[in-house]
Amino acid sequence: MENNRYLTGKSAVITGSGRGIGRGIALALAARGCDIAVNYARHRETAEETAAAIEGLGCRAVVVKANMAEEADVRRLVATAAESLGGVDIFVGNAASGVLRPVLEITSKHWDWSLDVNAKSILIGAQAAAPFMQAKGWGRVLSVTSIGSRRVLAEYSAVGVSKAAIEAVTRYLAVELAPQGIIANCISPGVVLTDALEWFPSKEAIVQNAVERTPAGRLVTPEDVGELAAWLCSDAAAMIVGQTIEIDGGHTLLA
Repeated sequence: MENNRYLTGKSAVITGSGRGIGRGIALALAARGCDIAVNYARHRETAEETAAAIEGLGCRAVVVKANMAEEADVRRLVATAAESLGGVDIFVGNAASGVLRPVLEITSKHWDWSLDVNAKSILIGAQAAAPFMQAKGWGRVLSVTSIGSRRVLAEYSAVGVSKAAIEAVTRYLAVELAPQGIIANCISPGVVLTDALEWFPSKEAIVQNAVERTPAGRLVTPEDVGELAAWLCSDAAAMIVGQTIEIDGGHTLLA
């Protein structure tokens, strides 16, 4: 792409962007000229570090604490970003949480938490951001899912269901919004070494399996995911609509 700063003048809200995959996406978009609203729930220090890195790339950053399980917080995040950055052109639903237990041990509270943080927040965030995108006739909605939406992983029951919901709501958003120049897609990374893995009881087995069974010979990084997200936000990807894009080094190709 001739102009590597093709997102100059645009702004993005990225949920859960203080660290991990969210940080990778934030820095990749900022490297293309995009201003970023950095969201966090508990770790302000890492969010501030991400914001400083964004500013080091010549872009504006605003740090917003917001709980993605609360609809009012999601809407406040988008409104704050719009006020601080002059609008919202890109919404990235990356925040993830959930209870890792076998399906027969999942309670209603576990279910609601997993679905609210992971999936409902994307619906609410997209609804809140859409008017800003519609005003310009251009926008991007990206969501982050995982192979657990389609394959059964140990202890992943409620989270896996929420990931399937993410993919479904992204498809519905894509069909409704594409005629208005707003493109929605879903990114499905493979195993990425982030702090989130520390919550998995079977972390070591997950990582070992991924290392041994990834044809590309290495695990996916937050930077890899960020590069894909940045490309999906470009006009070159405008005809990719409502898709779930795997970025896993070929791991899911093996039965």
